Amino acid sequence: MQKTTAWPLALALVCLVVYASLYPFSEWRNQGISPFHFLSAAWPKYWTGFDVGINMLGYAPLGFLLALSALRSRRVAWAVSVAVLGAGLLSLAMETLQNYLPSRVPSNVDLLLNTGGAWLGACCAWALQRSGLIDRWSRLRARWFSADARGALVLLLLWPLALLFPASVPLSLGQVFERLESALADALADTPFLEWMPMREVELQPLVPLAELVCVALGALIPCLLGYCVIRTLWQRAAFAGATLAGGVAVSALSAALSYGPEHAWAWLDAPVQVGVGLAVVLALLLLAVPRRAAAVLALLALTVHLSLLNQAPADPYFAQTLQIWEQGRFIQFYGLVQWLGWLWPYAALVYMVAWLSGRERPLAAET
Repeated sequence: MQKTTAWPLALALVCLVVYASLYPFSEWRNQGISPFHFLSAAWPKYWTGFDVGINMLGYAPLGFLLALSALRSRRVAWAVSVAVLGAGLLSLAMETLQNYLPSRVPSNVDLLLNTGGAWLGACCAWALQRSGLIDRWSRLRARWFSADARGALVLLLLWPLALLFPASVPLSLGQVFERLESALADALADTPFLEWMPMREVELQPLVPLAELVCVALGALIPCLLGYCVIRTLWQRAAFAGATLAGGVAVSALSAALSYGPEHAWAWLDAPVQVGVGLAVVLALLLLAVPRRAAAVLALLALTVHLSLLNQAPADPYFAQTLQIWEQGRFIQFYGLVQWLGWLWPYAALVYMVAWLSGRERPLAAET
């Protein structure tokens, strides 16, 4: 029996909601009033369409996924009620915690809009279930993917979102060494433990073109290999690889356009990157017929080499400029989330592949 991807995706959305609601997680304070005072407060005099839309649309996918995961084993009324109640309680918790953040203002209107958005999402799930589209998707998934594909599908769905964060090397995720070293040094400042750190004597240097080419090729190839672990036939793998590589290039262009302006959408596509993408295409075609277990081993090897090479490069020199651009807009919370997603995605994939190879993520009958 297939395991639904709706539940783990719902958990990912809960993380998104928590991050967006409590950002920047600093300067917590107690105002000396009841944390539930906002429930009986007067409604705000001024609203904007953006605020209404973002509060409803922010919770609609959560209600949709919660209801979808419950509809597989429960009745419609129960599934919709649980989805709305769960999303409403999450919104209540976030609005209550905002009492302790100086940069956030709790609102009873936000609570109502969040709950209403979750209800709309849950109703959409019910409508899709009633129309038969959910059953059609289940049959399509059964034809394309193995029964143990849930973890891989969740990672593959999150991969394009992770690429929205501008990286120093295109299509390359997981560059955390320099930031971890800096954060650890700050945390251990003025303590004797600072001397225990293996501090670098020289600054990290940008990757040479050949190393950048390899990073780009491996970064684009890894999701293809991940898909090969759970996709059934040769032509399905070919279609998936083409869509994945094209999608990665398109999302990278979108990231550049959002960060530096539409005129710079393709500025990142220089000669080493073009050759790296071309190499990824060739490797993806050559590996179409590789067995599932071999694909998992190759994905694990590619992840290890990719992260090793990538973390020898410094952070993007335009990072400060990019962050300033996003901070001036209304999507800084979303930007921060995709930043974390870009850092953590390859390590989550690494853990998943180790679990998959150990047999914990697949039934014995699925081995090939």
